[in-house]
Amino acid sequence: MIIEDIVSQHAEEAAFLWLLRSHAIRQPHYALKDLAKLDDRVEAHLDGLRVAGEPGWELCKAALGNEEAGEVFAASVMAFESGIEARIQAVLNVVTAKPELIDGMVSALGWVTREQASPHLQRFLSSHVHLHRQIGLAGCAVHRVDPKQALTQAVTSRNLTLRARALKAVGELGRRDLLGAVKENLKEEDESVRYWAAWSGALLGEPAAIPVLQRLVEAGHPQREQACALALRRMAVPEGQAWLKTLVSAPNTIRLAVQAAGVIGDPSNIPWLIQQIGDPNLARVAGESFSFITGLDLAYDDLDTDKPEGIESGPTENPEDENVEMDADEDLPWPHPQLIEKWWATHRMELMNGTRYLLGKPMTIDSLTEAVKNGKQRQRRAAAIELAMRQPGIALFNCSAPGFRQQKLLV
Repeated sequence: MIIEDIVSQHAEEAAFLWLLRSHAIRQPHYALKDLAKLDDRVEAHLDGLRVAGEPGWELCKAALGNEEAGEVFAASVMAFESGIEARIQAVLNVVTAKPELIDGMVSALGWVTREQASPHLQRFLSSHVHLHRQIGLAGCAVHRVDPKQALTQAVTSRNLTLRARALKAVGELGRRDLLGAVKENLKEEDESVRYWAAWSGALLGEPAAIPVLQRLVEAGHPQREQACALALRRMAVPEGQAWLKTLVSAPNTIRLAVQAAGVIGDPSNIPWLIQQIGDPNLARVAGESFSFITGLDLAYDDLDTDKPEGIESGPTENPEDENVEMDADEDLPWPHPQLIEKWWATHRMELMNGTRYLLGKPMTIDSLTEAVKNGKQRQRRAAAIELAMRQPGIALFNCSAPGFRQQKLLV
């Protein structure tokens, strides 16, 4: 006997928890075990929908009317696993009408097993519809499956959205044979295409990508933080330090400079980072960069403190306050400047200036692999990129994949 209220709750929770995990994959306080635990909760509600059968699908289909990515995810998982054409088309209709919901569908392709996804990926890739091919390329990239000729063709597509997604996949999959197309697109007028060409170029070792990323950073590109970090990871320490000074000198890039110090990983920047902890606007991000270099967990190691009095961040309850942006540092601890300075005075000789560190260890294949296994999500993503850069041609480890799948890969 199917109880509609319970099945409806499964549909709502699967969508809501997917939304949580879509944020969690980039959060500073989530480790892999935390992500896996959250994903187990998503899977439990999806399982409830599976058990419900047709009524479960009908509730997912009805929820598509909300036009939200979480609902698209839940319905897509049900559709792809069933293989029923009418179900897949129902979700495609929603995504076609509102392409910004594509992430939910792509995530569902990544959620189901590679074997379950394969026939759908092949169909999408062979479609003449650009959006379908984009979904197919993204689904392949999530599973780190090389779509071969389909990707080769897409990097020269006249459809800019498809081409941008294809260029991102080049880096994700380690397709160094497509560096020629990457270089061509470094001069593309479309900013999204140019960004993903530079992103993949930097990942795969194309020197010409670095100044492109730097110009995007200095022009205020929406993904300037990622662009800045990627450019720095390809620079030698002296070169990175020189650019850091440039970022420090401009008020609109001081936050980027604080993040850059953590990316470079040179402990010579720690005294400057400790100074930035005194600025409430930079304290938490400076603490995160300090943790990136040293490996300390400020909360666990009792190097944090309470939120300073009088500090308001993020949306307030004041209806006249027009600032509705979320606090970018909401999930970071407030560092205790005196305790951190005391710790550094005791341990500074353990780290060597001029060497790049991540989580307290010089960056090597072994230490970076350990960071991918045991770091927090932002640290894991950084380590995965560093690993890919050191091993040309390998696929970038997907730190956004379902946690239970990542755990199996990292045993």
